[in-house]
Amino acid sequence: MKVLLFALALPLLHAGGYDYFPHGDVKGGWRTIDAGHVGMNAAKLDAAFDYASETSQHGGLLVVRHGWLVYEKYFGRGNRQAMPELASCGKAFTSIAVGIAITEKRALIPNGLDQKVFTPAYMPAEIFPLADPRKADITLGQLLSMSAGIRGTNPGFVKGQKVTLDPPAVDGPIATTDPVALNQPLWTSPGGGYAYATSSPHLASIVLRRITGMEMEKYMRERMGKPLEWGEWGYAMHRPGLKMDHTPGGGSIAMKSTDVIRFAYLLLHGGKWRNKQVVPKGYVEICSKPNPYNPHYPYSLQFEVNEDGHVAGAPRDAFWKSGAGGYSIYVIPSLDMVIYKMGGNEKQYDPALTGLPVRYTYNGSREQWKPGKNVGDGVRRVLEMVTAAVGK
Repeated sequence: MKVLLFALALPLLHAGGYDYFPHGDVKGGWRTIDAGHVGMNAAKLDAAFDYASETSQHGGLLVVRHGWLVYEKYFGRGNRQAMPELASCGKAFTSIAVGIAITEKRALIPNGLDQKVFTPAYMPAEIFPLADPRKADITLGQLLSMSAGIRGTNPGFVKGQKVTLDPPAVDGPIATTDPVALNQPLWTSPGGGYAYATSSPHLASIVLRRITGMEMEKYMRERMGKPLEWGEWGYAMHRPGLKMDHTPGGGSIAMKSTDVIRFAYLLLHGGKWRNKQVVPKGYVEICSKPNPYNPHYPYSLQFEVNEDGHVAGAPRDAFWKSGAGGYSIYVIPSLDMVIYKMGGNEKQYDPALTGLPVRYTYNGSREQWKPGKNVGDGVRRVLEMVTAAVGK
């Protein structure tokens, strides 16, 4: 009788993902079920995990489909209780926070993503008059699409063609501090090309700070952390020799894996969480596909997008954000699925970097780890391998 009842309930497993939202871990967290019950091949997920373990020293793989956590496995320092810094994955959180803020504070930023932001209303007085008058034309949408002309890393792209920035910017954590970001030079006129520039989303976070009157981390705790019931989290701001006075908009959020995938699940649901529209639905839609702010490269508002099919083995509607150390957060609406590829090196798991506690043990198993011989683009390959596990 129990077998029959379970069989009759199976069709509901698929429908349940549309109105199910997990409580925080302290209240029970994600519901779980075997991958086969949501049409996924467990052996292929194991193969994706094995490949992921070749791409970073520490990490894990989590997969949620139809609202069920169907895969969760870790290696090295990877652990459900771990709170490593996610490097550039933090840029996605910046973007979503800005999307909430510009809707909530519309009176202060009436043109939204089209607002030109290098004005005294949105930037500190000390940068005026502008050293490069072209900056006056930079819009918020361009900052979030990395097409504002802010000098970044190589290669750059102009209408899909690679170009070399000479010299490239000094990037990384230092580029996500106010003094560096505000004075970062232009490599092209606003809108003239795409270059991966960590300072660009940090400048967007300055706009958020100005219109909300609070630090971005505090704003995120109120607008996202509370409704999604995140546990402990923070930012990697304790860097020797580097003064970080403000939340780094260019990355470095530190968070548990089950909360990272809640963030992805929020985007899968168009910014809705239970009965609350946490993020404007229209903003999530812009994040998920090419936008007019960046005609140069398949990168939207801090997310790589696949509408052009450049990742051949992934659905065209997939969008994701990756970060140094092998991290990536993926959203695939057509498959009703989100994925978190946890990564990280020793430094990214150092509690001295984040100030967050370590509540698990590590057996030292990855101290001599080296990348696998056949590892290519691990972020894109894991996306292809996990999506290939659907329906087979």
